[in-house]
Amino acid sequence: MSQALYRKWRPRLWDQVVGQEHVVQTLQNAIRGGRVGHAYLFAGPRGTGKTTSARLLAKAVNCLAEELNARPCDQCAHCQAVNDGRFLDLIEIDAASNTSVDDVRDLREKINFAPSQGRFKVYIIDEVHMLSTAAFNALLKTLEEPPPHAIFILATTEVHKIPATVLSRCQRHEFRRIPMHQIINHLKELAEQEKIKVDEEALTLIARQATGSMRDAISLLDQLASSGSQITLETAQTVLGTATSQMVVDLVDAVVQRDPASGLVCIHRALDSGSDPRQFARQVVDYLRNLLLVRLGNAEQVDATAEQRTAMAKQAQNFEKEQLLETLRLFNGAASEVRSGWQPGLPLELALAHAIGWSNESANAPVMVQTAVAQPGGTSPQRKQSGIETHAAQSSAPGSVHQADAEELHPAPRLDSVETPTDHPPAAEGAPTQAGIRDNWAKIRAVVKRKHSMIEGLMNSCKSIELREGVLQLGFGSPVLKAKMEKDENLQIISSAIKQVLGWDLAVVCIDATNKGGQMQSNSDVDADGMVNAALNLGGKIVQKE
Repeated sequence: MSQALYRKWRPRLWDQVVGQEHVVQTLQNAIRGGRVGHAYLFAGPRGTGKTTSARLLAKAVNCLAEELNARPCDQCAHCQAVNDGRFLDLIEIDAASNTSVDDVRDLREKINFAPSQGRFKVYIIDEVHMLSTAAFNALLKTLEEPPPHAIFILATTEVHKIPATVLSRCQRHEFRRIPMHQIINHLKELAEQEKIKVDEEALTLIARQATGSMRDAISLLDQLASSGSQITLETAQTVLGTATSQMVVDLVDAVVQRDPASGLVCIHRALDSGSDPRQFARQVVDYLRNLLLVRLGNAEQVDATAEQRTAMAKQAQNFEKEQLLETLRLFNGAASEVRSGWQPGLPLELALAHAIGWSNESANAPVMVQTAVAQPGGTSPQRKQSGIETHAAQSSAPGSVHQADAEELHPAPRLDSVETPTDHPPAAEGAPTQAGIRDNWAKIRAVVKRKHSMIEGLMNSCKSIELREGVLQLGFGSPVLKAKMEKDENLQIISSAIKQVLGWDLAVVCIDATNKGGQMQSNSDVDADGMVNAALNLGGKIVQKE
């Protein structure tokens, strides 16, 4: 049976460790100065060299080379024994399988025995965050004052789960994700040694898929090498389940143009071609992040050709700032949701629908305004449409009595005009009325939501909405909600939305809608200064209103 490449090419010397120079330099200095600690904690993402560095440290402290600078030499008997997995004084423990307090007690009983071969007994406890609370407590005293011949090296990917009492007893070293260009260079050297034919574009895709993990990158290369032929970009995309870059670009174009049909076609085409939904969502997030970097003026950080950067810059300029950020957030959420969903493509479709604003169109779509326009010669009036084209809920024949007595209809704002108020707001007939505010409150909230979703959420918490002497009073049942809403910028956004929807200039204030009896003053038909309202404040109720 052949050995996996990531095990075959595991670093055996400090110089072979990639991307962790800050950790390697510190450990080398400790060995050269004879200041090796009794307990270390290696924390960082998977596949970044934590266990490898722990084994190198174990080799170095037991190396037989006379020069401290040359340790580990990888030539002596002890170094060879560590490489072959037969060094008795190197004990590797998987904390995920040995989580109980009994396992730690067994370790404490054996730790006092002197080393069999080397100078130190090195205990490497991998995934140490899996230990139980009782096991951690049992390990504390031994970890703080181990025998002179014992060294502990704890490794974890979730350092936040380690108790503070353990952290304070260890020298902590943070392992970082390996930069993409270093992964590509290392894969090139490995492919040359293994005589694997692979294209540059395929190596870039592998490195991007590894997300900073060298072990994942080598494993992916090992998987692709099993095909027996030259590894091309198309081969890598097929095996790894990734979509072509053009599909991602087309999907983003559909979002920019607010074209849901084209966006759904892109998603289904990618999934039908065998792309993994979660991986496709990651590709979209990666591409949107590049657009964000370009928009922020950091195009040099984007890993792409000059031609691709030019295309990205053009596409980024067509994106509204808020839309780009919202789209990035939505697809990033979809990348984590598709793992457990029974319909893997649904989170992608929902993210697309929300990104183009389709979810708001049906709830807040403006009605069709029909205005009678007299024709020369006394002909029947024709209908004139304004706003977004939608079907009216009811229609009547031209010249009928119902049309003459129709209710007043005010043009609603276009959804794409929220960012900048309209230059010519719709004309409102007469003075502001309570009924006008109430009937158009959903439209006002829709405009506010496009500007600031949190303010719209606070508007949804209003217990009363009353128009008093030209001032709109928003009543809240909680002083906390009232304090959050009554900021000047929040009230200005609501006032601007009312101006945009109804054409009324109204000042907006927040009031406390609770009274001493715990009742809500939410009846908008009662005069605030009258006797009825005073009775309500004292706990009374309206039984019959004539």
